[in-house]
Amino acid sequence: MPNETNDVQAVNETPAAPTADTAAAKPDAQENAALDAAQQSESSEGYVVNPEKNETIEVDGVQYRRLCIKTHVITDKDNIVDVVEKYAAPLVQDGDIVFITEKAVACTQRRAIPLEDIHPRPLARFLSKFVLRTPYGIGLAMPETMECALRECGTIRILFAAAVSAVGKLFGIRGWFYNIAGYRARSIDGPCEFTLPPYNHYVVLGPDRPDGVASDISQRLGGTQVAVTDINDLEGQILGTSDKRMDRELLCKILKDNPLGQCSEQTPMGIIRRV
Repeated sequence: MPNETNDVQAVNETPAAPTADTAAAKPDAQENAALDAAQQSESSEGYVVNPEKNETIEVDGVQYRRLCIKTHVITDKDNIVDVVEKYAAPLVQDGDIVFITEKAVACTQRRAIPLEDIHPRPLARFLSKFVLRTPYGIGLAMPETMECALRECGTIRILFAAAVSAVGKLFGIRGWFYNIAGYRARSIDGPCEFTLPPYNHYVVLGPDRPDGVASDISQRLGGTQVAVTDINDLEGQILGTSDKRMDRELLCKILKDNPLGQCSEQTPMGIIRRV
C-alpha cells in the first residue's frame, strides 16, 4: 500500500526529469514485474518467499512463518472472498491467520481510479507540495492523491490535519497529520513506477468495510481468522479483523518488514503460521 505513511512536510525541490539515457536504462513496470517473479522462491508447499524477505520472524520469543500467496492480477471484476477462497483455502491449517492487503480489497470494490479521471482542485495542488516523497511510495505528494484525500476525508478535516501537523513540526513531532486525517487518508496509494500494471496509472483508495470484509472471508474459510492489512516498508496498520479479539499490535510486529513486498511481486495475501 503508503505509500501514504509520510507526514506532511516541506519539499524544497521536485525530482528532475529523466534524461534520455536514464529513461532508456530504467526498466518499466512490466519488466520490474518479470524481474520480481524471477527472483521469487516458491516452496514445495505452494508458498512464495519474496526477494530480500525472510519467511520466518521471531516476535516476543515466538517464531512465525509468513507464507506469501501468489495470485492473478486482482481487479474490480473479482470478488475478494472468492479470490481468497481460491488461493488460500487449500493451504490453510488450523491456527493460521490469513492476511490480505487493503489494496487488493479496494480494487475489487471499484476504489481504484484512473489518473485521467481525477481532476485536482487548486487546494489539492497546493497541499500536495508540502508532502515528502519517499522511495517507498508517493502518498499524498501528488495533486491527484491529495484530491482523493480531500474527497474521502473532507476539506475541513484535511486542512485541520495540515495545520496541526505544521505546528507539530515546530516542536519536532511528526505523525499528527495522519492521526487526525484518519485511515482513509493514510490508505490512499498513488501510482509508482514499481507498481504492478495496470495500477501504475491508478490511485487506489482505502477499502470500505475492512472489518466486514475480513469477517466475510473468515466465514468462507470456515472460521479461520482474517486480517486486512496496510503494511509498507516504513510502517503498517491493521485496518480490519474478523474477530475483535485479534491482537492488532502483534500482527503489526509479525508483518513489520512487509513480507508481501511493495513492488510487483503479485502476492497480495499470505498466511501467518506459528512455528
